[in-house]
Amino acid sequence: MTDQNPPTRIGLVAATAAGRRHADTLAAAWPHARLVEGETVADALRTAWARCDAVIAFLATGAVVRIVAPLLDDKRTDPAVVVVDEAARHAVALLGGHAGGANALAEQVAALLDARPVITTATDAVDLPGLDTLGWPVQGAVAAVSRAILDGEPVRLIADADWPLPALPPNVRAADEGTTDDGYRLLVTDRVVPPDERTAVLRPPSLVAGVGASRGVPAAEVAELLHRVLAEAGLDPASLRCLASADIKADEAGIRSTADALGVPLVTWPATRLAAVDVPHPSEVVRAAVGTPSVAEAAALLGTDGRAGDATLLVGKTATAMATVAVARHAPRGRLAVVGLGPGAADLRTPRAVAELRRAAVVVGLDQYLDQVRDVLRPGTRVLSSGLGAEEARARAAVAEAAAGRAVALIGSGDAGVYAMASPALEYADERIDVVGVPGVTAALAAGALLGAPLGHDHAYLSLSDLHTPWDVIERRVTAAAEGDFVTLFYNPRSRARDWQLGKALGILAAHRPPDTPVGVVRNASRPGERVHLATLATLDPGIVDMYSVVVVGSTDTRLVAGRMVTPRGYRWRS
Repeated sequence: MTDQNPPTRIGLVAATAAGRRHADTLAAAWPHARLVEGETVADALRTAWARCDAVIAFLATGAVVRIVAPLLDDKRTDPAVVVVDEAARHAVALLGGHAGGANALAEQVAALLDARPVITTATDAVDLPGLDTLGWPVQGAVAAVSRAILDGEPVRLIADADWPLPALPPNVRAADEGTTDDGYRLLVTDRVVPPDERTAVLRPPSLVAGVGASRGVPAAEVAELLHRVLAEAGLDPASLRCLASADIKADEAGIRSTADALGVPLVTWPATRLAAVDVPHPSEVVRAAVGTPSVAEAAALLGTDGRAGDATLLVGKTATAMATVAVARHAPRGRLAVVGLGPGAADLRTPRAVAELRRAAVVVGLDQYLDQVRDVLRPGTRVLSSGLGAEEARARAAVAEAAAGRAVALIGSGDAGVYAMASPALEYADERIDVVGVPGVTAALAAGALLGAPLGHDHAYLSLSDLHTPWDVIERRVTAAAEGDFVTLFYNPRSRARDWQLGKALGILAAHRPPDTPVGVVRNASRPGERVHLATLATLDPGIVDMYSVVVVGSTDTRLVAGRMVTPRGYRWRS
């Protein structure tokens, strides 16, 4: 659940020409990274510390420690610090590992400089999720509970709803799974909890504060009312998902600055949507003024996604002279990430796909695809594996797990939306589930890159599997692609049980384009046993093709150039 983007303001500090060259590399990649100058390198480092969200110092670790030690204040507000050695061999996350983002930044720096990230936080060393990396605010005895998790001591998990948490290690067990009241606790709640030395509290984004206001309301009045309402209800502001109001208040400075100060978005709704929400305290005066009998209560219930039925009004509208606030609790929904793993090679798997796999508590997939990613999964991840032909069962299983409130990743090869698991899964996913699509490098793109540039102009993907699509439908589509002169890519081209369809499809294309039209066959693109074969419509032997292959048939414009398939775009400079 680590942010893949670097911090907003990055200060680069270097003392030597080599350090400046490395700094230039980062500055070229990140628009918000700037070399910070000073009369001395110590001055530059202190200036970067004061002005930036993160500091990358191309200095000795000891020198950085001596300079910043007097500046240390609080890990929640101090900038992240990453130290890179003179030869750019190591990127050391020195300060602000989880909370400040130094761990993620060190990995990103290392990727850009071809260095090795050095991350020493205990949870990362043993591949356990730090409590401050789960994506929600965490309070209380974070260090003590984290240490207990690391040491394998029993930790009692108590959640006031079925929130889609990432995988947690086996020693973190729900309260109904044989744990006792003694020992360490991890609470997941939006309620104020008395502090103790053995309890950490995760704050889920469950609360929405609806806000109405007179024009020109002071921000102090909105903030004071909001915090008072939350405190009287025993609710923690760290669980605020957003502030919500009417569209006509979208530019109200007092409301917007309150949202900014809390670090949450301001969501606004048209008066017609607000008016359709049943509220306990409607007002005809408000209706006459803004077109809806309720702003604060209705907006709190609509929240971010407009599903008022998922919300419970905890605090009815409470007003001061110029502001009105109401608070609703929104029920959690399960989370289904449909993840494309790419064609097979680990370096063609996107960072977002890896992040989603590490965020999931349950991973569902074909057995051979799960084998590709088991090393990525966190300890405690539950794996639901099945074999070929069980696509619908996998889709139903993933949706059922998400509907039960869990964080689920459903994996497929290539892009999950291209002849893969996204379509069957989303046929069953309803409004109880938040769905996240993670694109992947498709087999067609991997094959195209190996063949050259066959996809440089219009092209069509077609599956030749008639297990779920009647052959007469497939034949009509192949004919349409042939008549339209599209570069044509065949997925599922041939198997032992389906050994004639590819020959038939190639015959249809051959009736519309010359026999010397280039054809490429790529088997196991980016995987062990990768093979690239070039032929023509007249010479291709369908017998060399199997289910691990993608067949790419050129258009009438496709040519072989230096042994590579090229489909011209028709740029003017070619003439």
